[in-house]
Amino acid sequence: STTAPRSRSEVDKAGLCFTYYSEMSVVGNNRVGIPIVLLHDAEGAVVTVETKRGELIRGLLFEAEDMMNLYIKKAVVLGPTPGAKRKVEQVYVRGTEIVFIVLPEMLRHAPMFQRIKHWRKHGGAPPEGVGMAVGQTAAILRKASERRRGGFGG
Repeated sequence: STTAPRSRSEVDKAGLCFTYYSEMSVVGNNRVGIPIVLLHDAEGAVVTVETKRGELIRGLLFEAEDMMNLYIKKAVVLGPTPGAKRKVEQVYVRGTEIVFIVLPEMLRHAPMFQRIKHWRKHGGAPPEGVGMAVGQTAAILRKASERRRGGFGG
């Protein structure tokens, strides 16, 4: 399984306590999964898309949305009838119309797969440095811990 259950309790303005249950995915948030992250990683590469109408669209993937809607530039559209071929400058393919997507071979070595291997090996623990506070938050936390230890100016 690629998710681990999490819960979070919050108290609203009226003093009522609510517990939220969500799932944490290996890609770090609750909205998108591995296929969508891989699709986003393919932006800027040449892809081939098969649609429900039987068309094959090959072109430069300019943008991929979380709902799998694709914006492809410099595309060649084949079909759906044999021999029908046309070039279009840009095409927008709705995610619900997509049957199959051929992605570049180079994505086999995408950084996302390293995160998945780490996640499986270490039981969901994030890689070193991920989830660490940075910037102003890190400075505030560092000063607070120094105060607790009795340091930082007395």
